[in-house]
Amino acid sequence: MKRYKVTLTHEERQDLEAISSKGSHAAQTVLNALILLACDEGKFQKQRSINETIAQVLNVSMKTIDRVKKRFVEDGLDAVLTRKPSSRTFHPRVDGDLEARLIALSCSEPPVGHKRWSLRMLADKVVELEYVDQISHETVRQALKKNELKPWKVEGWVIPPQQDGDFVAQMESVLELYKLPYDPLYPVVCMDESPKQLIAETRIPVPSKPGQLARHDYEYSRKGVCNIFIATEPLAGKRMVSVTAQWTKQDWAKFLETIERQYRHAEKITLVMDNLNTHKPGSLYETFKPKKARALLERFEFVYTPKHGSWLNMAEIELRVLSGQCLNRRIDTITEVRRHVVAWETERNNKEAVINWRFTTEDARIKLKWLYPSF
Repeated sequence: MKRYKVTLTHEERQDLEAISSKGSHAAQTVLNALILLACDEGKFQKQRSINETIAQVLNVSMKTIDRVKKRFVEDGLDAVLTRKPSSRTFHPRVDGDLEARLIALSCSEPPVGHKRWSLRMLADKVVELEYVDQISHETVRQALKKNELKPWKVEGWVIPPQQDGDFVAQMESVLELYKLPYDPLYPVVCMDESPKQLIAETRIPVPSKPGQLARHDYEYSRKGVCNIFIATEPLAGKRMVSVTAQWTKQDWAKFLETIERQYRHAEKITLVMDNLNTHKPGSLYETFKPKKARALLERFEFVYTPKHGSWLNMAEIELRVLSGQCLNRRIDTITEVRRHVVAWETERNNKEAVINWRFTTEDARIKLKWLYPSF
């Protein structure tokens, strides 16, 4: 076999030593650099190692060492340090025609006795229909993932009626409101509420250990329910939360009084909320004396989200954050709920966490075109 002699210059040695000792390089690049440094027979190398020793120390084969030396002598240093392009050709198992058939099949009705298509069912079906001789469920998964399809998952939505003029009118009113710049004298506040079940453990849970998850008994004791009111000013990064024992018109009216106290400096408070039977001006008159009720009412401008359009209320986003970060566990007393909620509210207000709402009227007219009346 032809013997290839590696002779490195001073600059080449410095570059290879830098690659092998610091920086982030591919493992193969570092290995090739170490092989060349060990095989160097130039005048800057104090002691040359033989191939058998290099192979033993670096845990590589003799053929690998000879291959690196050959590439260095014939093609130069850059060829050794860069990945050699592969000459192999790969033919995709799923071409455009099969991909289209897979998508159509996954969007069709599943076989009788099944609720939805699974990956293995799709793989078996395309073979049964003689689209291909054989295909794995993993190949099917990759083809569907490429097209953002997951037939085994179903999302639940409250779907508004088609071509509903009232819906789009209220929706665009809310979206145009969200486009307004921040004005401390005319704050835009979103409000929502949600029940929280009070649940107690029936047995002491087992805490987590290294390599073992925490364990909670599937049995629990129900201790009632409380209600959580939340209001958030998305552009200012402010929110306020109130935990009440009930959800009544009076509770809502008192929460509005709490919001008003936080915005004494404002000229007018625009309040976005769902169109529920408790969210009416009459609730103020059923809670406070007429003079106070009227004074509170004049401080607010109510903007209602459309029916089946509560997703337009940004307070729902804040509620999900509260649930995920704070309340997604078993809490058995309203006092404990309040303690945790106050701590969460303080921390999140200190961070001034804002909501970056990006869905605009222009987006709605494209993505929700089917909601708009046609002419």
